[in-house]
Formats: sequence, structure tokens, C-alpha cells
Amino acid sequence: MKIGVLALQGGFIEHVNALKRLGAAPFEIRNKHDLDSQDMRGLILPGGESTVIGKLLFETGLFEPLKNRIDGGLPVFGTCAGMILLAKEIVSDPAVYFGAINLAVKRNAFGRQLGSFQTTSAFSGIGEIPMTFVRAPFIEKSWGAARILASASGHPVAAEQGNILVTAFHPELTDDLRVHDYFLKKAKQSAV
Repeated sequence: MKIGVLALQGGFIEHVNALKRLGAAPFEIRNKHDLDSQDMRGLILPGGESTVIGKLLFETGLFEPLKNRIDGGLPVFGTCAGMILLAKEIVSDPAVYFGAINLAVKRNAFGRQLGSFQTTSAFSGIGEIPMTFVRAPFIEKSWGAARILASASGHPVAAEQGNILVTAFHPELTDDLRVHDYFLKKAKQSAV
């Protein structure tokens, strides 16, 4: 199953490696041609700098084709900055990128680089998993069809809504592949 990984900036290679370990066929997306030549069954938006990734999405012409596919039901998994790009609201920022999931997220909510940490917490449908937070956002508000899947330090940090899965943490930075496997199952069900 071919899964596109946005490779404009940030920690995309870790997602590529996690997908390969699960037997998927990841490919990197750097320009529009990468979309045209692939039968993409899912998309991962990695962590990084959400403002930079957002700017590069427009500069490369990738924003509209990706938004059309996400709005059309393509399974998408956003981690950290990817969650910010998918949220309908960013706290204290008028910017909205894909605006695909009913969440208001707060950037750097756990603090800057020195606020990075690891913990273990329950993820709905999976169980206890390790969570790595790096200048992470958290979910300040959710509504409608958005369903919170996990919390850490008293704040929601993972959610899903239809074809969309988001985490404030980085499952790709651990050896535990269950969140990626969860996403691949969503993508497989969507393709049926």
C-alpha cells in the first residue's frame, strides 16, 4: 500500500522508515509530480516547523492538490506540526491551513525545546504507548465529530475524525509502531 510522506521539511524520514518496517510502500512528496506518479492510499504530514511547511506547501504548488485529496477522503496522519496544519483553528493565530479536523490546537503548548519530554499514556484502541513530545502542541478544544484518542499531562494529544488522525507527539521517534499500524488500518479500510 503506497503512503505518501510530505518531505518538504522536518522529520519525514522517520515516518518513511516506520512505514517500511510495517510493510507499506512509502514515497516522499516534494513536488506536484510526486503526486501524479503515485497511487497514494494515505498521506503523512510530519513534525517540523508548521509555518515553514505551510509556506512551502504553497510555494511548491502542493497545497491545493493535497487539500483536495484530504477533503475527498484520503486518509491522512499528521504528527505535531502536521496536526497544526490539519486543525481548523490555531490558538492566537489567524492562520488556517488544511482546516480538516474540528480541533483548536495551541503551538508549543508544552514549552519550547527545553519543554520536550517523553511519557507513556493510554491511546484508545491501542493501549499504553510511549509518547515523545518535541516543542509540541496540544488540543485546546475539540467539537463535533472529532474524537479524542489520548491525553498526556492533563491535555488531549491525539484525535481522529473520519479519514484524519492527528497526534501532538512523535510515534515515529519510538520503536513502537502501533500508531502507524493504526493509521495503515484506517487507510486499508478506506481503500476497500
